[in-house]
Amino acid sequence: MAEDKVYMPSGAGGLVRFGEDDGEAFKIKPKHVMFFVTGIIVLELVLRFLPK
Repeated sequence: MAEDKVYMPSGAGGLVRFGEDDGEAFKIKPKHVMFFVTGIIVLELVLRFLPK
């Protein structure tokens, strides 16, 4: 008696993309992120060492 094997469909061969549309609300350049983070660090240091 032969065994009945069930083969699952391979879909798109691993090439399925979920939610990849270029309709982003806004784009931020890495340079701007670095400036923002550096500004937060400087602000934190200034606030930490100001006399109370």
